[in-house]
Amino acid sequence: MATSISSSLFIFFLVFATTNGQAPAPTPSGPTNITAILEKAGQYTTFIRLLKSTQASDQINTQLNSSSSNGLTVFAPTDNAFNSLKSGTLNSLSDQQKVQLVQFHVLPNLLTMPQFQTVSNPLRTQAGDGQNGKFPLNITSSGNQVNITTGVVSATVANSVYSDKQLAIYQVDQVLLPLAMFGSSSAPAPAPEKGGSVSKGSASGGDSTDSSDAERTGFGLGVGMFTVAAIAASSSLWI
Repeated sequence: MATSISSSLFIFFLVFATTNGQAPAPTPSGPTNITAILEKAGQYTTFIRLLKSTQASDQINTQLNSSSSNGLTVFAPTDNAFNSLKSGTLNSLSDQQKVQLVQFHVLPNLLTMPQFQTVSNPLRTQAGDGQNGKFPLNITSSGNQVNITTGVVSATVANSVYSDKQLAIYQVDQVLLPLAMFGSSSAPAPAPEKGGSVSKGSASGGDSTDSSDAERTGFGLGVGMFTVAAIAASSSLWI
């Protein structure tokens, strides 16, 4: 009897110790959050602030966690990249332009590093189609080096910040400035024509006769009259 009770107690304590010694089951991973990824990576404070203030981060997270998503590619400029901008650049933008600036850094599909070598330029971004010349984004690659041109700046993909089956984030050393917002908005003034000064008469709509022509005409008449008088005088001497 005592042996039976001891065995039962031994089994009880063994089961209890085994149950409490097991590691807790891993919690399901939460939905993808782009700002959390960038915060963990560091050096993206300004870009994170833009993502949040324009609510682009919410749209990106919603799209990434959608079952119909084709994935996204994000080019993330570092804080140093934003610091290299001309002072006041971001503050001069309207709210809509800030949204477009962020969207210009996002491609509506997932691209791995090897796929950069086979893409067709210009790439379409979330800001719009590059075919219309407003938001062109062109990529060239040579080996492991990937370069991006926008018509305003040239940037280099420094490294991969994060990648999974839905999202790829790449660090870029320049803020990607779209042509529609930062390109030259006014054509240069035309150069003046050679000898482009306009005569006073032409400009005022009056007589456009050149004064030098009038002077030459008067001078010709005077010479003619002097010649006739000289001939007449000579004739009278011979009579």
